Amino acid sequence: MQAVILAAGLAKRLRPLTDMTPKCLLDINGKNLLQMMVENLLKCDINDFIFVTGYRESMIKEYLDLNFKNINKIYISNQDYANNNNSYSLWMTKEFVKDDMLLLDSDILFDYRIVKKLLDSEHGTCIALKNHKLDEEQIKVIIDGNGKVLEIGKDVEISKSAGESIGIEKLSSDFLNEMFKILDRTILKENNVNEFYETTFQEIINMKDDKINMYGVDISDYECMEIDTIEDYEKAKLVVSC
Repeated sequence: MQAVILAAGLAKRLRPLTDMTPKCLLDINGKNLLQMMVENLLKCDINDFIFVTGYRESMIKEYLDLNFKNINKIYISNQDYANNNNSYSLWMTKEFVKDDMLLLDSDILFDYRIVKKLLDSEHGTCIALKNHKLDEEQIKVIIDGNGKVLEIGKDVEISKSAGESIGIEKLSSDFLNEMFKILDRTILKENNVNEFYETTFQEIINMKDDKINMYGVDISDYECMEIDTIEDYEKAKLVVSC
Protein backbone atom coordinates (compact mmCIF):
# COMPACT_ATOMS: atom_id res chain seq x y z
CA MET A 1 0.00 0.00 0.00
CA GLN A 2 1.20 3.48 -0.85
CA ALA A 3 0.97 6.55 1.35
CA VAL A 4 0.13 9.81 -0.41
CA ILE A 5 1.21 12.87 1.59
CA LEU A 6 -0.05 16.28 0.46
CA ALA A 7 2.52 18.96 1.29
CA ALA A 8 2.12 21.72 -1.31
CA GLY A 9 0.42 24.53 0.60
CA LEU A 10 1.60 27.96 1.70
CA ALA A 11 0.35 27.73 5.32
CA LYS A 12 -0.40 31.46 5.49
CA ARG A 13 -1.96 31.22 8.95
CA LEU A 14 1.38 30.09 10.37
CA ARG A 15 3.32 33.11 9.18
CA PRO A 16 5.94 34.28 10.05
CA LEU A 17 6.98 30.72 11.02
CA THR A 18 6.45 29.56 7.45
CA ASP A 19 8.02 32.53 5.69
CA MET A 20 11.20 30.53 5.11
CA THR A 21 10.11 26.98 5.99
CA PRO A 22 7.25 24.77 4.75
CA LYS A 23 4.81 23.85 7.49
CA CYS A 24 5.68 20.16 7.48
CA LEU A 25 9.31 20.96 8.34
CA LEU A 26 8.59 23.16 11.36
CA ASP A 27 10.51 21.90 14.38
CA ILE A 28 8.45 20.61 17.31
CA ASN A 29 10.73 19.77 20.22
CA GLY A 30 13.46 18.30 18.06
CA LYS A 31 11.45 16.68 15.26
CA ASN A 32 9.33 18.03 12.43
CA LEU A 33 5.84 16.99 11.34
CA LEU A 34 7.03 15.23 8.19
CA GLN A 35 9.64 13.26 10.10
CA MET A 36 7.11 12.09 12.68
CA MET A 37 4.62 11.22 9.94
CA VAL A 38 7.04 9.08 7.93
CA GLU A 39 8.31 7.36 11.08
CA ASN A 40 4.74 6.53 12.09
CA LEU A 41 3.99 5.06 8.68
CA LEU A 42 7.16 2.99 8.74
CA LYS A 43 5.99 1.54 12.06
CA CYS A 44 2.92 0.33 10.16
CA ASP A 45 5.09 -1.31 7.45
CA ILE A 46 4.36 1.39 4.86
CA ASN A 47 7.45 1.97 2.73
CA ASP A 48 6.04 3.37 -0.54
CA PHE A 49 5.43 7.11 -0.53
CA ILE A 50 4.10 9.74 -2.91
CA PHE A 51 4.79 13.32 -1.84
CA VAL A 52 2.96 16.19 -3.54
CA THR A 53 5.05 19.30 -2.94
CA GLY A 54 4.85 22.93 -3.93
CA TYR A 55 5.83 25.73 -1.55
CA ARG A 56 9.58 25.54 -0.86
CA GLU A 57 9.54 22.02 -2.22
CA SER A 58 13.33 21.77 -2.57
CA MET A 59 13.62 21.89 1.23
CA ILE A 60 11.18 19.00 1.59
CA LYS A 61 12.92 16.86 -1.03
CA GLU A 62 16.37 17.55 0.39
CA TYR A 63 15.20 16.67 3.88
CA LEU A 64 13.60 13.38 2.81
CA ASP A 65 16.50 12.35 0.58
CA LEU A 66 18.97 12.97 3.38
CA ASN A 67 17.02 11.43 6.25
CA PHE A 68 14.92 8.68 4.63
CA LYS A 69 17.19 7.20 2.00
CA ASN A 70 15.69 3.72 2.14
CA ILE A 71 12.03 4.48 1.51
CA ASN A 72 10.49 4.37 -1.97
CA LYS A 73 9.73 7.98 -2.90
CA ILE A 74 7.85 9.61 -5.74
CA TYR A 75 7.80 13.42 -5.85
CA ILE A 76 5.06 15.29 -7.69
CA SER A 77 5.45 19.05 -8.06
CA ASN A 78 2.35 21.23 -7.79
CA GLN A 79 3.93 24.40 -9.16
CA ASP A 80 0.69 26.38 -9.10
CA TYR A 81 0.13 25.63 -5.40
CA ALA A 82 -0.80 29.23 -4.60
CA ASN A 83 -3.83 29.07 -6.90
CA ASN A 84 -5.29 25.63 -6.22
CA ASN A 85 -6.42 23.47 -3.31
CA ASN A 86 -5.76 19.96 -2.02
CA SER A 87 -8.16 18.28 -4.47
CA TYR A 88 -5.82 19.40 -7.26
CA SER A 89 -2.79 17.99 -5.47
CA LEU A 90 -4.64 14.73 -4.97
CA TRP A 91 -5.66 14.63 -8.65
CA MET A 92 -1.98 14.93 -9.63
CA THR A 93 -1.27 11.51 -8.09
CA LYS A 94 -3.59 9.73 -10.53
CA GLU A 95 -0.89 8.21 -12.75
CA PHE A 96 1.23 7.09 -9.81
CA VAL A 97 -1.23 5.36 -7.49
CA LYS A 98 -1.08 1.62 -8.10
CA ASP A 99 -3.77 0.23 -5.80
CA ASP A 100 -5.27 0.98 -2.37
CA MET A 101 -3.67 3.93 -0.64
CA LEU A 102 -3.43 5.95 2.53
CA LEU A 103 -4.07 9.67 2.13
CA LEU A 104 -2.61 12.08 4.65
CA ASP A 105 -2.45 15.83 4.97
CA SER A 106 1.11 16.80 5.92
CA ASP A 107 0.13 19.03 8.85
CA ILE A 108 -1.17 16.34 11.24
CA LEU A 109 0.45 15.34 14.50
CA PHE A 110 -0.82 11.85 15.30
CA ASP A 111 -0.28 8.57 17.12
CA TYR A 112 0.86 5.81 14.73
CA ARG A 113 -1.85 3.53 16.12
CA ILE A 114 -4.41 5.63 14.23
CA VAL A 115 -2.96 4.41 10.95
CA LYS A 116 -2.79 0.86 12.27
CA LYS A 117 -6.47 1.01 13.20
CA LEU A 118 -7.41 2.13 9.69
CA LEU A 119 -5.27 -0.59 8.12
CA ASP A 120 -6.85 -3.22 10.38
CA SER A 121 -10.39 -2.08 9.54
CA GLU A 122 -12.55 -4.51 7.58
CA HIS A 123 -13.64 -1.61 5.38
CA GLY A 124 -11.68 -0.89 2.22
CA THR A 125 -12.41 2.83 2.45
CA CYS A 126 -12.46 4.48 5.85
CA ILE A 127 -11.53 7.74 7.53
CA ALA A 128 -10.17 8.55 10.97
CA LEU A 129 -12.80 10.29 13.12
CA LYS A 130 -12.12 12.16 16.33
CA ASN A 131 -15.06 12.76 18.66
CA HIS A 132 -14.46 16.07 20.44
CA LYS A 133 -15.84 19.60 20.62
CA LEU A 134 -16.43 20.81 17.06
CA ASP A 135 -16.45 24.21 15.37
CA GLU A 136 -17.36 25.65 11.99
CA GLU A 137 -13.85 25.33 10.52
CA GLN A 138 -13.43 21.59 11.00
CA ILE A 139 -14.29 18.88 8.48
CA LYS A 140 -17.27 17.23 10.17
CA VAL A 141 -18.83 13.85 9.48
CA ILE A 142 -22.29 12.31 9.87
CA ILE A 143 -22.45 8.51 9.99
CA ASP A 144 -25.28 5.99 10.21
CA GLY A 145 -25.69 3.23 12.79
CA ASN A 146 -23.23 1.01 10.92
CA GLY A 147 -20.56 3.69 10.72
CA LYS A 148 -21.17 4.45 7.04
CA VAL A 149 -20.40 8.06 6.16
CA LEU A 150 -23.48 9.99 5.02
CA GLU A 151 -22.11 13.53 4.95
CA ILE A 152 -18.65 15.08 5.14
CA GLY A 153 -17.55 18.71 4.98
CA LYS A 154 -17.17 21.98 6.83
CA ASP A 155 -20.87 22.84 6.38
CA VAL A 156 -22.13 19.66 8.07
CA GLU A 157 -24.43 20.39 11.03
CA ILE A 158 -22.42 20.15 14.24
CA SER A 159 -25.27 18.71 16.32
CA LYS A 160 -25.56 15.72 13.95
CA SER A 161 -21.84 15.10 13.55
CA ALA A 162 -20.06 12.02 14.88
CA GLY A 163 -16.76 13.87 14.94
CA GLU A 164 -14.02 15.51 12.92
CA SER A 165 -12.24 13.93 9.98
CA ILE A 166 -8.61 14.50 10.95
CA GLY A 167 -7.15 14.15 7.44
CA ILE A 168 -6.07 10.49 7.40
CA GLU A 169 -7.95 8.14 5.06
CA LYS A 170 -7.62 4.62 3.66
CA LEU A 171 -9.02 4.53 0.13
CA SER A 172 -9.76 1.36 -1.86
CA SER A 173 -8.95 0.99 -5.55
CA ASP A 174 -12.68 1.00 -6.40
CA PHE A 175 -13.15 4.25 -4.50
CA LEU A 176 -10.07 5.75 -6.15
CA ASN A 177 -11.35 4.91 -9.62
CA GLU A 178 -14.52 6.92 -9.00
CA MET A 179 -12.61 9.68 -7.25
CA PHE A 180 -10.24 10.25 -10.15
CA LYS A 181 -13.13 10.20 -12.65
CA ILE A 182 -14.80 13.00 -10.70
CA LEU A 183 -11.55 14.95 -10.35
CA ASP A 184 -10.93 14.63 -14.10
CA ARG A 185 -14.33 16.20 -14.71
CA THR A 186 -14.09 19.00 -12.14
CA ILE A 187 -10.51 19.95 -12.98
CA LEU A 188 -10.18 19.27 -16.71
CA LYS A 189 -13.71 20.07 -17.90
CA GLU A 190 -15.03 22.49 -15.28
CA ASN A 191 -11.67 24.11 -14.49
CA ASN A 192 -12.47 23.94 -10.77
CA VAL A 193 -9.08 23.63 -9.09
CA ASN A 194 -9.86 25.20 -5.73
CA GLU A 195 -11.90 22.62 -3.85
CA PHE A 196 -11.19 20.50 -0.80
CA TYR A 197 -11.06 16.79 -1.62
CA GLU A 198 -13.92 16.16 0.80
CA THR A 199 -16.22 17.68 -1.84
CA THR A 200 -15.29 14.80 -4.12
CA PHE A 201 -15.78 12.33 -1.25
CA GLN A 202 -19.31 13.66 -0.80
CA GLU A 203 -20.12 13.23 -4.48
CA ILE A 204 -19.04 9.59 -4.26
CA ILE A 205 -21.08 9.09 -1.07
CA ASN A 206 -24.14 10.49 -2.87
CA MET A 207 -23.81 7.76 -5.48
CA LYS A 208 -24.96 5.24 -2.84
CA ASP A 209 -22.92 2.41 -4.37
CA ASP A 210 -22.21 -0.28 -1.78
CA LYS A 211 -18.90 -1.15 -3.47
CA ILE A 212 -17.50 2.29 -2.66
CA ASN A 213 -19.01 3.11 0.72
CA MET A 214 -16.88 5.12 3.12
CA TYR A 215 -16.86 4.34 6.84
CA GLY A 216 -15.78 6.25 9.92
CA VAL A 217 -13.28 4.73 12.35
CA ASP A 218 -13.27 6.21 15.84
CA ILE A 219 -9.70 7.10 16.84
CA SER A 220 -10.64 9.34 19.77
CA ASP A 221 -8.51 7.28 22.18
CA TYR A 222 -5.33 8.40 20.42
CA GLU A 223 -3.57 11.75 20.30
CA CYS A 224 -3.92 13.75 17.11
CA MET A 225 -4.14 17.38 16.09
CA GLU A 226 -3.93 19.51 12.98
CA ILE A 227 -1.37 22.33 12.92
CA ASP A 228 -3.01 25.31 11.22
CA THR A 229 -2.18 28.30 13.41
CA ILE A 230 0.57 29.55 15.69
CA GLU A 231 -1.68 28.64 18.62
CA ASP A 232 -1.84 25.07 17.30
CA TYR A 233 1.94 25.01 16.91
CA GLU A 234 2.53 26.13 20.49
CA LYS A 235 0.02 23.57 21.74
CA ALA A 236 1.80 20.84 19.78
CA LYS A 237 5.01 21.57 21.68
CA LEU A 238 3.19 20.58 24.87
CA VAL A 239 1.99 17.31 23.30
CA VAL A 240 5.20 16.07 21.71
CA SER A 241 8.16 14.76 23.69
CA CYS A 242 10.96 13.60 21.39
